[in-house]
Amino acid sequence: MKKITGYGAFVEFPDGKRGLVHISEIADTYVRDINDFLKEGQKVKVKVLTVNEDGKMDLSIRQTQKTSSPRENKRGFAKDSSSDNKISFEDKLAKFLKESEERLLDLKRNTESKRGGGRRR
Repeated sequence: MKKITGYGAFVEFPDGKRGLVHISEIADTYVRDINDFLKEGQKVKVKVLTVNEDGKMDLSIRQTQKTSSPRENKRGFAKDSSSDNKISFEDKLAKFLKESEERLLDLKRNTESKRGGGRRR
């Protein structure tokens, strides 16, 4: 990882060529802050999506990650507790709680802004 911006991350290959991983190609989940997923200097596996005439490359990290195994359901949770998940249940739960709190806070802000300015009885 060469540089991280608000819209993506620039990756430099060993031969000096560079490409951009857009924020939408970082992970299968919603990425609010790229720094939660990547750090500058980190080595990552990427897939080259396109190369334009200028030599600029569009890259994807998301497409290099394995898809869910037959033992996982659509939400990515293992049906079998003996599966070899790289992320522990506690980590998944902590991530879920953090995302849920953020969504609830956004919903609360949105709802409160719509309530203000009503007429009095």
